[in-house]
Amino acid sequence: MDESSTATVDPRHVSYTHIMYGLHAVAIVMGLLTAASIAGWFVFGWPSIIAVVMNYARRRAVRGTWLESHFRWQLWTFWPAAVLIICFSPLVFTIILIPLVIALYAVVGLWVVYRIARGWLALRYRRPLPGSRLP
Repeated sequence: MDESSTATVDPRHVSYTHIMYGLHAVAIVMGLLTAASIAGWFVFGWPSIIAVVMNYARRRAVRGTWLESHFRWQLWTFWPAAVLIICFSPLVFTIILIPLVIALYAVVGLWVVYRIARGWLALRYRRPLPGSRLP
């Protein structure tokens, strides 16, 4: 384990991180249960947006602990998904590329599900996540 995993972690921050994962999971479920896509709900749905705001609000408090990797992991899941969805959405206006956009949304949705599930499981077992660096 790295040195960040040896720092003392406030149990309230662990609960806070569970809440952020829970909000992301709610966005995923809403994407599954509605006509929207998982990726669309994850990027534009209020649960994930609230989780991202919460993440930035408490990032400094977990710096130097194993929870820092979870905060990075969540942001590194949200922002690439947002960039991909926003950049490729205009392709829907070109009728011939609609299947490509649908496939991209599906791949991004599966990637989001994987990352949220993997991160939340690692949090449950109090493990840091591998390097998820933001620029």
